[in-house]
Amino acid sequence: MAVVVDPALTYDREIAKGVAQYAREAGDWRLYVEEEQSRRLPDFAAWSGQGIIASFDEPLVAQAVVAAGLPVVAVGGGGGAYAPESDIPYVATDNEAIAILAAEHLIERALQHFGFYGLRPSPASVWSDARAAAFEHAITKAGRTSAVLLARHDSTRWERLQDELAVWLAALPKPVGIMACDDVRARHVLEACRSLGLRVPFDVAVIGVDDDAFVCELSDPPLSSVAQAARTIGYEAARTLDRLMRPERTSERGRATVPIRTVVPPIGVVARRSTDTLAVEDPAVARVIRTIRERACEPLAIAELVAASGLSRWQVEDRFRRLVGRSIHDDILKVRLAEARRLVTTTDLPLKVVAPRAGFRSIAYMTTVFRRHFRTTPAALRTAARGGH
Repeated sequence: MAVVVDPALTYDREIAKGVAQYAREAGDWRLYVEEEQSRRLPDFAAWSGQGIIASFDEPLVAQAVVAAGLPVVAVGGGGGAYAPESDIPYVATDNEAIAILAAEHLIERALQHFGFYGLRPSPASVWSDARAAAFEHAITKAGRTSAVLLARHDSTRWERLQDELAVWLAALPKPVGIMACDDVRARHVLEACRSLGLRVPFDVAVIGVDDDAFVCELSDPPLSSVAQAARTIGYEAARTLDRLMRPERTSERGRATVPIRTVVPPIGVVARRSTDTLAVEDPAVARVIRTIRERACEPLAIAELVAASGLSRWQVEDRFRRLVGRSIHDDILKVRLAEARRLVTTTDLPLKVVAPRAGFRSIAYMTTVFRRHFRTTPAALRTAARGGH
């Protein structure tokens, strides 16, 4: 089986890992994966493979794969060179769900102004277009407005790209929450903020997509991002290809039961410092928020927060709920859940270590809270993040 993806992209590499996991489980698969981007297509005239999983985000790749005349399953960002009327099975990312998660995360920062930074429309950037439209819709639904910048330059014209971004960012009302179409473009936003002297996350909160550890952890400040379930996309594509090639395993009246389109939802937001803010003007509430952000995963009593605010418990609870939209207790729980989710999906720490580090008194309590808020367990979430089933 050929896995035709761009090895330079984290998203594509994760898809390949999901395919590899299915191959290990299937037992009789051998994979052809080219590590060099320029040579990722096999010579189909001489290659004796039996099936192909390929990214259809690029037209030339899609055309070559279709012309090979072999069983094919397409993967990608939701469009690209994939024809809607095609009978080729397609496993795609859920761009609408990604944008909604990013919008909700920024709205929860109590921000009033928003923006989206994406790519210029083209057949290869339909995923960016879809995220822009869904983000704008989510912001409008929340009673707010957003500005959109579609980049006219790529990284090869760095100075022009940064100048364009700086002009746009400088004109936006502050504080503002920005969603970038992916982590690379989010890093571009961070660099433009630095050149303008804008503070991240206090003047500009930034969130990307893909949770590329190399980009997110090395950014300054570390970048919040929506984690895609790219391994699951790869796993589902491999399973679909297996069913396509071996219909006798899953068939109805002699025909393979293969879905034509499968959309895989994202894992969730991995929150880091680039969005670690809440935009409130009340100094007492701001002090409570700052303390929660700094110490939520430690033993932290509400009475301690009340004492630091200089107000009565009723006053601080009332102001907090009006400005933040939830109780102090719920805000502490939200921060702890975010940290637990980050540790579960991005580390191999045992759950018995994750629970106390995230502020939960036991694995059982953490699991109960996960079920209530995420409709899954920490263990199941970790398995899904790694493309497991």
